[in-house]
Amino acid sequence: MTGRRSCGRIGGQEKLSVLNPETGLPPIIAIAGPTAVGKSAAAMELASHFDAEIVSVDSRQIYRHLDIGTAKPPLFEQAAVRHHLINLVDPDEPYSASDFRADAERVLLDITSRGRVAFLVGGTGHYLQAVLDRLEIPRVPPQEEFRREMEAFARSHGAEALHARLREVDPGADQVPAANVRRVIRAIEVQMVTGVPFTEIGRRRGKPLPALRLALTTDRGNLYRRIDDRVEQQLRDGLIDEARQVLEMGFYAGLPPLAGLVYREAIAVVQGRMTVAEASRRMKETTHAYARRQYTWFRRDQALRWFDLSPKVVDDMKDTVSAYLKSLDL
Repeated sequence: MTGRRSCGRIGGQEKLSVLNPETGLPPIIAIAGPTAVGKSAAAMELASHFDAEIVSVDSRQIYRHLDIGTAKPPLFEQAAVRHHLINLVDPDEPYSASDFRADAERVLLDITSRGRVAFLVGGTGHYLQAVLDRLEIPRVPPQEEFRREMEAFARSHGAEALHARLREVDPGADQVPAANVRRVIRAIEVQMVTGVPFTEIGRRRGKPLPALRLALTTDRGNLYRRIDDRVEQQLRDGLIDEARQVLEMGFYAGLPPLAGLVYREAIAVVQGRMTVAEASRRMKETTHAYARRQYTWFRRDQALRWFDLSPKVVDDMKDTVSAYLKSLDL
């Protein structure tokens, strides 16, 4: 593949002004991996070196007002390296993978106009797949009354009974975890509106975007220690107060982003249903489980090149990125 080139400097090399003739997009470097493994720190170093911009691939950082619990990059980092797709919607606004794909493609075109490399960084595998594998996801608006009905059904009859309703209309229903009530409801909703099984839609895609797909990893014990340290730091940084402020703004505690990682427990502390010590323990346990699910997702992507966390991992990744850019005839 041949790109277009202009003069300048980038990390000690010639600065790129690249346009992929097939896609009209810049060179794309994806950095995936489990939560707390160090993706953001590595991306900051790499993006600074290659004069690149960062596109957040995180289904929680899209929400305004949720900063500490979603580990958003601090403002000084966002000022040093341009970041995208952070603080897009309020916690009570619907946002889907199809919305993310559309927003990401718009941002990639914008980055192209500045002649820079794009780093897609985050642990939301479905979002990353939606962009890189061009998933054809129907833009089905939320059916609010139907959702309330299904949520009430799940509360009364249990998650397994709700999942049984999905199995009635979707032969691939086992791909959607029964415990993820919100996703099960979405799967039923999409099938109801489109007439196409939700899991079948997930296999429909266009031509994948050319990209270098990297991933960070470390041994399970070290990852759990990193998760635990981050939870403790988030609590010191004011996570409980952040949860209290969000509730005081009028956002309902049962909203999906507030019922997920760490916020569910933080809100329980605010409401007097859990002590801080109990919340801390539970946050760590649920985040460990989330990291295991992320590994399960990312291990299916055979194109990912895995890097073990080490003092020289960023240097190794720099070499890989440089070789990739060189392979594009840059």
